[in-house]
Amino acid sequence: MSTVIELIESAAGQLEAAGVAFGHGTANAFDEAAWLVLWRLKLPLDDIDAVADKPVSPADAAKVAALIDERIASRKPAAYLTKEAWLQGVPFYVDERAIVPRSFIAELIADGSIDYWLGEHTRRVLDLCTGNGSLAVLAALTYPDVSVDAADLSTPALEVAAINVTRHQLDARITLIESDGLKNLPGPYDLVLCNPPYVNSASMAALPAEYRAEPELALAGGADGMDFVRQLFADAPSRMSEQAVLVLEIGNERDYFEAAFPQLEVVWLETSAGEDQVLLVTRAALASLTAP
Repeated sequence: MSTVIELIESAAGQLEAAGVAFGHGTANAFDEAAWLVLWRLKLPLDDIDAVADKPVSPADAAKVAALIDERIASRKPAAYLTKEAWLQGVPFYVDERAIVPRSFIAELIADGSIDYWLGEHTRRVLDLCTGNGSLAVLAALTYPDVSVDAADLSTPALEVAAINVTRHQLDARITLIESDGLKNLPGPYDLVLCNPPYVNSASMAALPAEYRAEPELALAGGADGMDFVRQLFADAPSRMSEQAVLVLEIGNERDYFEAAFPQLEVVWLETSAGEDQVLLVTRAALASLTAP
């Protein structure tokens, strides 16, 4: 009879040999295998050591093997198989209607990195391109005095977000809005969070299957990845209060960002991925872009 750790190590070897891609909540084969094995066995996901030597019946081992086979054959992110993902320890429902939540903005909300720019004036928050609603939920949980609008162009994604808003009992504080960018969002907002589609065309063409399993609408940002961001920056000042700030994730596109907005004064915020993934920009700085 196999033990839990033996199943995890075996599954990790299979995932590694199959060349699956990670990055949807895990960064390596072992962590992904642990997630899938523990989830399938209905064991706690946060303490492998406590269950490592637990024996697993042949029937349960067969269920684990089937799940690992599905992960390899389908090339779907593990979160789409388990229907759950976590950000900052908070669980979220997810399925193929929305991108798997993994925004580094979640770290900045949790560790207080953006609190310097917030204050008593921070009452209305917008989570633009909300996807499954995770950043909106985290903002509402972190800042109990704010109301949050969570907006997305995708109706199916908003259906997923609704599940998470209700799951965390935040229906009274989070409003879901279908909007193409800021079109249906008059504001004014005191804090805008946005993890937009920013992947450039060349990178989109080279994405592993796991990323192509996600809605393209949530990823593709045009030739240089900045199509959505250009429109956002043009529209944002009229939707922001005087002291408002916008926190924007642009992934690995800093070079393209700086080429598109060479004169824009921004603050690069440090995350676990470095200092070039997320930036903060004030309303005043954005307004200077369009000033005569």
